[in-house]
Amino acid sequence: LQTGGAGELERTERREREREALSRGQELELVSRIPNNNNNNNTMANMKAALAIALVFVGCCSNVVFLELLVKIDPGSGNLITFLQFLFIALEGFLFTSKCGTVRPRIGLKDYTILVVMFFVASVCNNYAFDFNIPMPLHMIFRAGSLIANMVMGILILKKRYDFSKYLSVGMITLGIVICTIVSGTKVESTQVLKNAADEDPMSVFFWWTLGIALLTLALFVSARMGLYQEVLYKRYGKHPKEALFYTHLLPLPFFALLAGNIWEHVQLANASPLQAIPALGVSLPLTWLYLLGNVLTQYVCISSVYVLTTECSSLTVTLVVTLRKFVSLLFSIVYFSNPFTVQHWIGTILVFVGTIIFTEVVGKVRSALAPAEQKKKVK
Repeated sequence: LQTGGAGELERTERREREREALSRGQELELVSRIPNNNNNNNTMANMKAALAIALVFVGCCSNVVFLELLVKIDPGSGNLITFLQFLFIALEGFLFTSKCGTVRPRIGLKDYTILVVMFFVASVCNNYAFDFNIPMPLHMIFRAGSLIANMVMGILILKKRYDFSKYLSVGMITLGIVICTIVSGTKVESTQVLKNAADEDPMSVFFWWTLGIALLTLALFVSARMGLYQEVLYKRYGKHPKEALFYTHLLPLPFFALLAGNIWEHVQLANASPLQAIPALGVSLPLTWLYLLGNVLTQYVCISSVYVLTTECSSLTVTLVVTLRKFVSLLFSIVYFSNPFTVQHWIGTILVFVGTIIFTEVVGKVRSALAPAEQKKKVK
């Protein structure tokens, strides 16, 4: 009887195990039929990131091309360019971010005021520098020195301390910018705006060039201070980059009244530029206005694509893309526009970009990212 009971118990347990196995098999079959949303989401995210990277290169590099075309026609058009960029982005934000004023800002307008003043000053200084004999390659290299300004502001205001690699990288960037600046200073050419001054006294050309360098330096440090202030606002209210983009372009618009005379002067110069036929529309428009339209649209594509990239990719990817984009823009400016670029310029440029890579710890982050993959291969 005991043997029969044990056999019956074994048969019962075996049937239970078979039922459980059958149940698990049915569950797995059902799960396999359910669409994998995670894979779909990852695919969509990868597609958005790839599109954003492509648009960063297309938008930002095209923007530099249109900017250089404008500067060659009218070197003093910086304020007009800045005004049109601000106006377009403000209009777009009014329609799609604030929904024609129906969406209340999450960050108070009073808190935006200081940010707006700094952003306006930095933008005007950067574009106005072209009016003071600053060539495009030097302009791009000089703006790469933002890391220096960020570090200085961090030390002075936030009392930060950095390791040796940070100081080394900033030293390399500083040396590279100094080399490019000195070499460019020996080959200063007068802009159309300052041509009369150059005819009277060649030394005045160098003086105005020095003033242009001062404007770029001021813009660097104002931008760095603005970045620190943004951090304070984001910690207090949360991150709202689209809202910040809208209000930092909308609120400064009244300040352009101070530059109305200069802007109107260059509007007239734009109207007087050679006509360019547009066969598709059957009309002819001043060439400068076509370049301005291209500059404004590509500026919007550039800014919005960088925003998408920051939401879809890691900071490492964003840093690599932006750094590579700057280098491609610089090369294009040198080759396509035949800008003078000596061996000293190349040395300075390499110092700037290598210093940037060291500062952002790209090599270390790449190694860290590759380490888990290598470990998985070893396990397999």
